[in-house]
Amino acid sequence: MCTAVSYQADHHYFGRTLDLECSFGEQVTITPRNYPFSFVDGQRLAQHYAIIGMARIQKNYPLYYDAANEKGLSMAALNFPDHAFYMPKSQGVMNIAPFELIAWVLGQCKSVEEAKILLRKTNIADFSFDQALPNTPLHWMIADARCSIVVEPCKDGLHIHDNPVGVLTNNPPFETQMMNLSHYTHLTNRQPQPMFCGRIPIQYYSRGMGTVGLPGDFSSASRFVRAAFVMQNSNGQQGSVGQFFHVLGSVLQPMGSVQLQNGEYVRTVYTSCINTDLGIYYYTTYENQQITAVDLHREELDAQRLIAYDLITEQRINQYN
Repeated sequence: MCTAVSYQADHHYFGRTLDLECSFGEQVTITPRNYPFSFVDGQRLAQHYAIIGMARIQKNYPLYYDAANEKGLSMAALNFPDHAFYMPKSQGVMNIAPFELIAWVLGQCKSVEEAKILLRKTNIADFSFDQALPNTPLHWMIADARCSIVVEPCKDGLHIHDNPVGVLTNNPPFETQMMNLSHYTHLTNRQPQPMFCGRIPIQYYSRGMGTVGLPGDFSSASRFVRAAFVMQNSNGQQGSVGQFFHVLGSVLQPMGSVQLQNGEYVRTVYTSCINTDLGIYYYTTYENQQITAVDLHREELDAQRLIAYDLITEQRINQYN
């Protein structure tokens, strides 16, 4: 249960919420240009673009949830249960495991167009990290400052969709999510014009009545609509890190609102925002709403070791008196 957004304002911003019942020890992780990526099927990137993002490091390998490279290309992996299908190994293409795809794309591509070309030569193969970490059903959003796409591996092949709204959640598949938006074309950020009946004088009793019908539940389909509406109507004059966090704030999940069958509760573990123009990764956590920043370009990008920062999870309050 996650939401990703690509937002163009004074800079290009890309980020997501991670909505789960627990944390897996993720860290803000920088992979320098000379840290080698060795892929399951034998490919190797000894040198590549530097990458910053949120990752779980296992066996010295950064399993990225979301990230951007030094050229401004960004990418996030979101849960896609019941629909994601990973193919057997195939001849004549690059066989890449799902957990490797972010490193594979961001390590080599400067733009969405370059990512499309690479993906057409890539088979997302059913290779797992190890027995303790089986594959998660995923789909991905990839974005630069010009456009974004959605990548969905399904039984009938790999689907690459242009994404004009710059939003991705989970199920249903992206084409269905886009079709669902047609149910909400009457919504407006302005006070609506009376359409009920011209003979009846209708008085508005509140501001914001143009948004009546905007779904407020936590289902992935509703979060898609809500994030798309808020982001597409966001005031570009106020484009900033703070504004981006307000956009994703429309889909945050407080603990207690969604309970799983095992009794645990879903919460927004972290919210991220990457200024892809400047290479700065910002985040908040469920426990700590103060924004923390890590700057890609303040590190040695030609290094050969991973750089990782633990998340600040204790609540920090700026008290004046």
